[in-house]
Amino acid sequence: MTDIIKAIIYGIVEGITEWLPISSTGHLILLEKLMPLNMGDEFFRMFEVVIQLGAILAVVVLFWNQIFPFHFGKAKAQKEGFIDKRIMILWFKIIVACVPAAVIGVFFDDFFEALFYRYEVVAVALIVFGVAFILIENWNKGKQAKIASLSQITYQTALIIGVFQLIAAIFPGTSRSGATIVGALLIGVSRTVAAEFTFFLAIPVMFGASLLKIVKFGFHFTAMEASVLLVSMAAAFAVSMLVIRFLMGYIKKHDFKVFGWYRIVLGIIVLVFFGMIV
Repeated sequence: MTDIIKAIIYGIVEGITEWLPISSTGHLILLEKLMPLNMGDEFFRMFEVVIQLGAILAVVVLFWNQIFPFHFGKAKAQKEGFIDKRIMILWFKIIVACVPAAVIGVFFDDFFEALFYRYEVVAVALIVFGVAFILIENWNKGKQAKIASLSQITYQTALIIGVFQLIAAIFPGTSRSGATIVGALLIGVSRTVAAEFTFFLAIPVMFGASLLKIVKFGFHFTAMEASVLLVSMAAAFAVSMLVIRFLMGYIKKHDFKVFGWYRIVLGIIVLVFFGMIV
């Protein structure tokens, strides 16, 4: 029962930090030290990735009409065609953006995890991208976004955003959403479009990463391990539904600088906390 309660807390933290550009990894490694699961390191390495499936399901539910390209209703299919070409083109762009991280994930996941999954790297990534958010928002202040809708994202733009996502795939603590949003803002994408494209980009990335981790872990879950994983995913889903709505409303009136400052403070906390216990 203790681990089930912990799983709920992990899910809540994941649901909040996955979509806000503040690094779910940075928060989870702190939570692991403060509130470790009694499951072993191998399970936790898989757990901290697969828990994201709950968060990604919230994106699928909230943005279903924007991401599902098929028309099953007879009247709509006759009027607009069975396939929504606009959405299919968006998916092609998402796939292009996924290519860099997919290549690294399949061939070098274990290598980079062993090399960089340390609290020092996480803390530095938190601080560096926190500073980047503040500098980019100051640089963008008063400027008109060049790309104000998803349809204006070109394949070249998608690939550039995908390269920024690659940074997060290599350096834990960067934040996948943080890296892609920073990249998008740098090339003139509006905050709202940057956030939406980041959400959609997460769908294949997280499903792929989770499948890879489960295959490596194996399918030999104990009843408690399965319970912890499912409960945490359910909590992540419920919280993500609220957080995504909040973020989409927030960025219509505010910039990302508050998240930059938060990242810097969290990075310092990680350095101090782990420096004291190591």
